[in-house]
Amino acid sequence: MEFVDTHCHLQFDKLADNTEQVIKNANDANVTRLICVGTTVADSQKAIEYADKYKNIWATVGIHPHEAKSTNLQGGSLKIKELLNKPKVVAVGETGLDYYKNYSPKAEQERLFCQLIELGAPSGLPFVFHIRDAWEDFWRIYDSYQSASQRIRGVVHSFSAGSAELDQALSRGLYVALNGIMTFTTDKSQLAAAKEVPKGRLLLETDAPFLAPKPYRGKVCEPKRVRDIAEFLAHLRDESVNNLAAYTTANAIELFGLQ
Repeated sequence: MEFVDTHCHLQFDKLADNTEQVIKNANDANVTRLICVGTTVADSQKAIEYADKYKNIWATVGIHPHEAKSTNLQGGSLKIKELLNKPKVVAVGETGLDYYKNYSPKAEQERLFCQLIELGAPSGLPFVFHIRDAWEDFWRIYDSYQSASQRIRGVVHSFSAGSAELDQALSRGLYVALNGIMTFTTDKSQLAAAKEVPKGRLLLETDAPFLAPKPYRGKVCEPKRVRDIAEFLAHLRDESVNNLAAYTTANAIELFGLQ
């Protein structure tokens, strides 16, 4: 039995000072592959450095929507393209829209999202999408880039919505990643949607160092917590942990090419 943490931030301060132990803790919990997700250009470079150093870590290149107001890619597009060509980069992102906190104006978020799609799509890599309280605008932009010659694939990271949003994602062939939110949410519609995700489309993640699952709320989350999340979801979905581990790991390997 093995698991994949498809979304963590090993380069963030709460984990970076103890990398070797964090990776060991993950391996001891059978979390054998980690994807280190970039949230700025510099941060993505750090993620790649982790991937280059450790055999069981891969990286993504992205810019979080919170950073939109302070990011101008006109001068940084070549750097993004350069990073996307690195050998262990397996996805574009995270990228998307976040209207919950609105740290950046909506127009700036949309601009950055479109720029990253245009820069990332030619690579053929999947995308890691961040969507929070922005579904209508997200689908409008996403669909505008789909054509017979270009199909953008990827995963909805940290999915915490209901069946309607799930159906929208699945109808577009996207994967859905669940994390510790499922263990402490009181929203029954979110739990219902988590039960409905098809086996062939489900991924596991932590978003470490954030979103530690119950009963570890308030503590620093580590990739090892994928196992706790898997155990909760297996019970919720009336499945065995072994079975859930097998198909979520296979899905991660297929989407991200974790060979």
